[in-house]
Amino acid sequence: MKYECALSLIETEVAIKFIKDTFERELAKALKLTRVSAPLFVQPETGLNDNLNGYERAVRFDVLTLNKEVEIVQSLAKWKRMALSKYGFPHGTGLYTDMNAIRRDEVLDELHSVYVDQWDWEKIIDRKERRLSYLKKTVNNIYKALKKLESAVEKKYPQLKSTLPENITFISTLELEEMYPDLPRKQRETEAAKKYGAVFLYGIGYPLKDGIPHDGRAADYDDWKLNGDILLWYDVLGIAMEISSMGIRVDENSLVKQLKKKKELHKLENPYCQGIIDGTLPLTIGGGIGQSRLCMFFLKKAHIGEVQSSVWSGECIKENAEKGIYLL
Repeated sequence: MKYECALSLIETEVAIKFIKDTFERELAKALKLTRVSAPLFVQPETGLNDNLNGYERAVRFDVLTLNKEVEIVQSLAKWKRMALSKYGFPHGTGLYTDMNAIRRDEVLDELHSVYVDQWDWEKIIDRKERRLSYLKKTVNNIYKALKKLESAVEKKYPQLKSTLPENITFISTLELEEMYPDLPRKQRETEAAKKYGAVFLYGIGYPLKDGIPHDGRAADYDDWKLNGDILLWYDVLGIAMEISSMGIRVDENSLVKQLKKKKELHKLENPYCQGIIDGTLPLTIGGGIGQSRLCMFFLKKAHIGEVQSSVWSGECIKENAEKGIYLL
């Protein structure tokens, strides 16, 4: 069956701005966040760049005047924590920013692009809030913002009907393993998202009963016991769409434990890790929410290239055009 877009190209561009403006406003209100400016690149020796799963190569270039190389950020997970301290944010408040990145090693498909755009946010908490109940409360607040966005989109574009369930379901990676022990990791996510509509899958990083983590996580930003992904069932493609990765960040104890687990204790020498150890950096919770993925979800697009301008092979462009999918 040929794919049919609900909106024209011009209507899509207008709708993209509407979605971004609306959600940005609702997210800031829900989590008490203030918008700030963020860097496109950082100096690698600061330890502020996010090495994601540990194998992705950051894009580097040299700055003539500085006579040194800098790296384009892969996410702002660490920079945000430093910024909260530098800017003097009080407890219970935080920041958000537009994060743009280049993922040169990404395997391109309907959901993955070389260009990454997301809202990065971070909020100051205290030690007693470093618990699962607080993480779940925060996820519920984000989900309420998503529901408000969905209502606003349907009101403006009645042809784009609501599909999200009333509430999000919380499932740990261990519970998911017990539910679907014979399925691969991603297929487990697909089955859970299809069953519940919206899932927060938490506890990502430590090995499961089979000895392998559900998914890779860097050792020096999320606490692996207190993190997770928001997954939405996306009927257009028949998949679980991850729209956010987030979590309560490491403290001095979980940082050392996780670095030891990954055999990366040498990172304790960088300024970022030193700030966690000596308490210079505050305790925080934070995450990223994909802008293009959110637009794709609510506009019911079949390819991320319909809501962002990136680079694709000629074969990819041709194959999608034959299906009625036109990439920006």
